[in-house]
Amino acid sequence: METLNVIIADDHPIVLFGLRELIKGDARFRVIGEAMSSSALVKLLQEQPVHVVITDYNMPDDSSYGDGLKLIDYLIRNFPQIQVLVLTMISTPTVHARLLDMGVVGVIQKRHMHTEIERALGAIFLRRQYRGSQWDAQSGGESALDEDHRFASLSFKEREILRLFVTGKTVGEIARSLNRSPKTISTQKMSAMRKLELNSDQELMTYCMENRYFS
Repeated sequence: METLNVIIADDHPIVLFGLRELIKGDARFRVIGEAMSSSALVKLLQEQPVHVVITDYNMPDDSSYGDGLKLIDYLIRNFPQIQVLVLTMISTPTVHARLLDMGVVGVIQKRHMHTEIERALGAIFLRRQYRGSQWDAQSGGESALDEDHRFASLSFKEREILRLFVTGKTVGEIARSLNRSPKTISTQKMSAMRKLELNSDQELMTYCMENRYFS
């Protein structure tokens, strides 16, 4: 069976780790490189045969390659043989449509990465464009809430817990520092995750870092 070489790119180590672990479970793909900036990504693409790039939409703008649409346009024009899958926290359907028009194989919102990546890899292996279920819902005319709007819906206590969680504290440590029970902290944390439509601690950490909350 053919094995496709993959390079993954994101400026957050926790996202790279999650991607690497998810791809590791699919024998059709092999991660051969990781990048944390647009210049590092382009350098890797110039050095070795690559079939697939999975990259964050917002990469550190450390070079002339830029990020966002500018970076994706550069990749599509200069590496037309490579399939590009874009990860993003942006929930605007027009940005998604623009990326597909540019020629990317698909777009996945980061908070859906764990549930969507397997299906996206399947489409990539067959050289088909992947349309995630979350985008189909948005294209029906009702766009997702703005990320800041979601965050603003959190209570003061929920935001306080997330702030401590992002620093690396466990539920038990947060409970002790706020003089509350671990059960109360866990309940409030889960309430915040439901409001933000996040399903795991890793998604929560990625969400807060990507949107630069508490930084």
